[in-house]
Formats: sequence, C-alpha cells, structure tokens
Amino acid sequence: MTTRPPVDPRLIPPPVVALGPDAPADTSAARPPRTVRELVGDLRDLGVQSSDVLLVHCRLRDIGAVERGARGVLAALTEAVGKNGTLVLPAFTELNSDTSLPFQRATHGLSDDELQAYKSKMPPFDPVWTPASPTMGALAEVLRQAPGSVRSSHPQSSFVARGSLADGIVRHHNPVSHFGEQSPLARLFSLPDAKVLMLGAGFSAFTGFHLAEYYQSRIATRMYRCVAPDWLGRPMWASYEDVLLDLADFDRIGADLTEHIPIAQGLVGNAQSRLVPLIPAVAFAADWMARNRTNGAPAVA
Repeated sequence: MTTRPPVDPRLIPPPVVALGPDAPADTSAARPPRTVRELVGDLRDLGVQSSDVLLVHCRLRDIGAVERGARGVLAALTEAVGKNGTLVLPAFTELNSDTSLPFQRATHGLSDDELQAYKSKMPPFDPVWTPASPTMGALAEVLRQAPGSVRSSHPQSSFVARGSLADGIVRHHNPVSHFGEQSPLARLFSLPDAKVLMLGAGFSAFTGFHLAEYYQSRIATRMYRCVAPDWLGRPMWASYEDVLLDLADFDRIGADLTEHIPIAQGLVGNAQSRLVPLIPAVAFAADWMARNRTNGAPAVA
C-alpha cells in the first residue's frame, strides 16, 4: 500500500471568500446550493401562504448558496405567494441626494469646486432606469428588473412590487413624503393581511416602523434634498420637509415586539427568518414611540 507524502501547507491556496453585502455567510459549506423547491418548502414551514402580500427584507448572504443566486430566491418567493400574491421590496435611492449619509461620506473633505463638480454629475431619479441602492441588497434590484414589476415614483424612497396588487400599492407615491399616507407603505398597512418577511434581516431594517413615526402626536421634521426630473425630464434640485426618519431604536422596538405579538420564526436556507403581521407591528411601534421617544425623536439610551 502506498501512502501520499504530507502536503506542504504553504502550497495550499487560501479559501476564496466572496465579498459584498450579499456574499454567502459560510463559504466553506460543503452542501450544494439550495434549490428553489427547497426554499419554497422553508417558506411554507415559516407560514408563507399562497396569495400572501409580503414586504420583504432580505440578507442573501445569510440564506447561503442558492441556485441562480438572487434570481433563485425571487423565484422561490414568487412560487410561494402564487399568482394571486404580491411581493414588495424597498428600492430606495441615496446617491441622488445631497442630504443623505452616503453623499456626506462620499464628499467629505472635498473643496467647494470639487463638491460642485460632484453634484453636477448626480443623475436625477428615474423609476424605470435608476437602480436600487446597493444597500437595499441584490434581491431588490433583481425584482426591479424582473418582467411585470412596477416601481413607485418617490425620488428617494421608492418601492418595487410584482403581483396581483402591485399597481395599487405603488401608484401615486407622494413625492414629498417618504412613508406617509400616500405611500406604498401606508397602502400595505391598509391591507388586513399584509406581512413583513425578514430573511436574515434584523429589526433595524424593518421599514414598517418608519410608518409609526408618522402616527406620532409630536413629529420631528427635517429638510430633504435630491435631484429629480422636471416635467420635461431635465434634472432639477428639489427640497421638501418631511418626518425625521430615525431607526436608532428599531432593534429595541423589535425586541419588545417579539414579546407582545405572535411572530413566526424559522430558517429559510441558513437565514434566521421572521414572518411579522404588519398592522399589529406598526400599531405596537407607534405606541412604543409615544411612550419612549422625546419630542418625536428617539431618547438617548
């Protein structure tokens, strides 16, 4: 019997690690990529039903390797809700705004001339052509590009949807209100059975809590500014005042929420996932904010 000589460890290549916000969390996993059918089974076990209306927040890297990647996840979600269901994802854009945190980071330290040159190249929002921000994750952009998808027209806080109720949810998004009454989020809240599907995402990503900020008796506001098209499609700077959006306490709200309303929890792929009824979640958050926030803004912990 022959034996192989020991391998010089210096000759073993380092593991390949995928980078980016949606990279698989465990690149050393030996199992093959999950199939669409397997993901549909996981979604069914979590409680997703045919005809569901789902607002989805997804961290693809937490799910792990999936056949066809983000497109495979979208296929599984589409099959799970069926032809009478509807999928909705945030498709926010930050790169066309000079009041956004990404803009402030990108322009920090620039001279006045450099700043003006940077701003002159910022494109106006176009609901058809403008990509969703990379911070939204790959699934939002895949849904935006998918046949039959429709997108709301807010220049910073748009939503993309596909399914039987998609048009009604995203139409007429008030351009000076991120998540107020004339927004896709408010229309989801008006649907008695709308749910939030959190695939690996934490409560800091729970967009529904922003709607609760609009339902406070004392509301802090701020100015927002972005590049939007005028009626001829030419870029113009638009300013508007809206609710001061602050997610600093969303994780605390979510932790308390899980103790007060039934929330289905389980694994979808490798992702710790939750299925949350939207109406009671927003109602709870509105009451929580009224009791714990000061002057409409999060209290200092």
